[in-house]
Amino acid sequence: MKRAGTGSTLFDFCDLACEYAEIPKETGIDGSGSCRTFIALYCNRKKMLVHKNHPCSKKLPRKKH
Repeated sequence: MKRAGTGSTLFDFCDLACEYAEIPKETGIDGSGSCRTFIALYCNRKKMLVHKNHPCSKKLPRKKH
């Protein structure tokens, strides 16, 4: 399914390309202990940890600087 007028899919997936996403500030909070294997991201929109790569209809692409 496509979003009207955007050319993108209805659901994007949670990742660090989203303006709202960031690596959790507490090291290993998701049990990984390494940024190479982390499975959780902190969502500034939801104000909570979320699963990386889960569908998200609110994803906002990060602005290029």
